[in-house]
Amino acid sequence: MTLNILDVAGTLQLVKPILDAFKSQHPEIVANITTSTGTAPELAPKVQAQQQAGNVQIQLVLTGTDGLAAGIQKNLWQPLKPYYDTFFPNLMANYQPGAASMATLAQDQGIELVWTPSGPLLEYDPAKVATPPNSPQALLDWAKANPGKFQYAQPRNSGPGRTFLMGLPYLLGDSDPTDPTNGWAKTWDFLTQLGKYTAPYPSKTSATMTNIAQGTVSMIASTAGWYINPRVLGTVPAGIKVAAFDNLTWVSDAQYGVIPKGLSQDELIAVMRLLAFALTPDQQAATFDNCYFYPGPAVKGVTPDKAPAASQQAIQKFGDPRIDQWIAGARIKNSLPAAAQVTAFDLWDKKIGAAK
Repeated sequence: MTLNILDVAGTLQLVKPILDAFKSQHPEIVANITTSTGTAPELAPKVQAQQQAGNVQIQLVLTGTDGLAAGIQKNLWQPLKPYYDTFFPNLMANYQPGAASMATLAQDQGIELVWTPSGPLLEYDPAKVATPPNSPQALLDWAKANPGKFQYAQPRNSGPGRTFLMGLPYLLGDSDPTDPTNGWAKTWDFLTQLGKYTAPYPSKTSATMTNIAQGTVSMIASTAGWYINPRVLGTVPAGIKVAAFDNLTWVSDAQYGVIPKGLSQDELIAVMRLLAFALTPDQQAATFDNCYFYPGPAVKGVTPDKAPAASQQAIQKFGDPRIDQWIAGARIKNSLPAAAQVTAFDLWDKKIGAAK
């Protein structure tokens, strides 16, 4: 088979070595693997159009919870539970606990490939922010005093953006952090107030990284991986720092492989063989990468000492030991499930994004 893979989450940074290894080791399954990239908001319409035309040309989608949720809502993904025993024996037992919890968000319509406790964290320029905020109120006060210098990207298409959005209900003590419609009164009020002083909301996280690197903004919403990786790559200066809120509840994130409905049986089997290969411990070690999704591996027992040498060097040079300390023993909650996540994005677009 030739497998065409669409990445809407930056997952190729983590799994490209796995794809190359699968192609090399299993020529009896794949003749070629092609990859392309897109954005989460355009994913569901693109797949739906191919399915309606009876011409599905994408065999595998690499996506975060945003694209996963949109496809579940529109019933686009192949149900995989009937194939677990054959291709993914002991699937849930093999995940580390936080990853196992996030795997349930796929509703048996995707395979979780990587996991991170994520955030929300604040990334800042220490030359311009003497004392980083340690609470939402402190962030609002800082934004008032420094209008246009704090920024986060649109949650619909940004890991740090949606982690910031989903973390606030816990930080603010909202009535129900899992219900953006009826349980986020404090969050929507806070974001409305904050929105008076933020920089414009870009459509991609990378724009916030460019802006802090160039000094256009002084502080941005971030996550563990987004803090470390751009500094490894040199797109953000190494001297940029990270801070955590007091009493932080981490909102974990994951990335998944999902299979559009409409494939041939041979295509379906080939993709599931690839996904099963990606969950083996040897291949999971590659997902440490340059800390883009820190730490990265979703399965048990894949420790940093098993990472490629370059990844180990990146962690040692650009990591922050406090991140591991903040994670250890902390409260870690799942991202919102599919329907609630789509609702949260819609409400943010209407209540917050449309106001700027």
